[in-house]
Order: sequence, then C-alpha cells, then structure tokens
Amino acid sequence: MIYFLRHGLDDETYIGGWSDVDLTSTGIEQVKEIVSVISKFPINRIVSSDVKRARTTAEIVGTALNLPIEYSDKFRELDKGLLTGLKVSEANSRYPKYKDSITIDMRYPKGESMMDLYERVNLLLGEIEGWDEVLIVTHRGVINMVYFLTQNRLPDMDKSQFGVTHASLHEYHPKEKKIRKVGI
Repeated sequence: MIYFLRHGLDDETYIGGWSDVDLTSTGIEQVKEIVSVISKFPINRIVSSDVKRARTTAEIVGTALNLPIEYSDKFRELDKGLLTGLKVSEANSRYPKYKDSITIDMRYPKGESMMDLYERVNLLLGEIEGWDEVLIVTHRGVINMVYFLTQNRLPDMDKSQFGVTHASLHEYHPKEKKIRKVGI
C-alpha cells in the first residue's frame, strides 16, 4: 500500500508550483492533526517532494513517526515556470491569460502543462509500483493525476473533484490501480 499526503496549507496569496512558500500556522496544525490518522497505517518509509511546503509537512510527520525522510524532485507539483513564487495579483497582472482561461494543454511560460504533469505522474506510478508501506508527501496536482490515471481519464481543470484538500491522506493500491481518500 502506498499513501499520498498533500502538504498542509501554505500562503495562497503566492503562486505555488515549485515555489519555496512554506506552511502557515494553520497548515502546521493540519499536518499535526492528520498524524494521528497516519499513525494507524503501516508506514515504514517517507518520501517527500523537495518543495518547501512538502518538506515541512514531511518533517512534522517524520518526527512524529520517528522515520527518516527521503526527498525527491519527482514528486513536485506542476511547474508553473515564470509564475512560480509570484504574488497571485502580480501573476494575474503580468500573465493574464493564465488566470481563468488555462487549458490542460497550455504550458506555463518556461513551465509545464497539465498534460505534462499527467504524463510525468503516469511514469512515476510505474516507478513506484513495487513500493509498499510508503508515505509520499506531495501536492494536489500529483494526487489528482493519480485519480485521473486510475480512472483512465484525461485531466480537467476541476481541482476539487477528488477532495485533495490540505493535509488529506489518500490510500493507493498499485496492483488494483485504485485510490481513495482515507483522512481529512
């Protein structure tokens, strides 16, 4: 069994992607709360995105479970290129077409498209297929792509349809190609 954990709440006045925005105090509390759920599952390894908000989340969980953490850029969120780390208001002003009219094939300037992320996660699922009892700390985009892939669907722009909320935990069965939300 593989478990995917979305990082806690970060400062959403900034564009996320590969930015170094960290968790807010609310995000830290969310992660502390989900630890009680995570501790009920057999986890012997933590692998985390190397993006700051995921790293902080993994450190809280790793400390609570007394497990070391491995970091990998493979579990990063969608690369939003030149928009990464900008204040949302600044990004909307400088790159207005990315505010409301982005499509799954549209790449962020010097970044990825949703389809790029979909393909990246598809390859990643093949790489982790033999993993067991692992917690992967990552981002909504990555977890959403797992849902799309297990349902044999192309991605769409509805970010909320799978309930990948901050600090939510999702149980993935690689052999059965099934995923479900199991906490927060």
